[in-house]
Amino acid sequence: MRTVSQCKQHAKTLALQFRLGITTQPALELAELAGQLISLFATAPPQQSAQLQQLLTAVLQCQQNRDWLGLADYLEYELQQLLAGTLA
Repeated sequence: MRTVSQCKQHAKTLALQFRLGITTQPALELAELAGQLISLFATAPPQQSAQLQQLLTAVLQCQQNRDWLGLADYLEYELQQLLAGTLA
């Protein structure tokens, strides 16, 4: 299980790879990261868990649409803010 700090760094790394057009391996790692985030938020207040759920839904939608830049934005900005504000 990764720490919040490790999840933040991993998300930034994945965002960079998506921006560079590298999608296959980062997509696999994204599924792993999502599972870790769900575990981290298991004890968070319901509102924060709901925010994570909304963010993961948006990330999945970007992935389905092959919107790699949008996906990278969610990982690099939205997720970073959520993690900093809720679990830091």
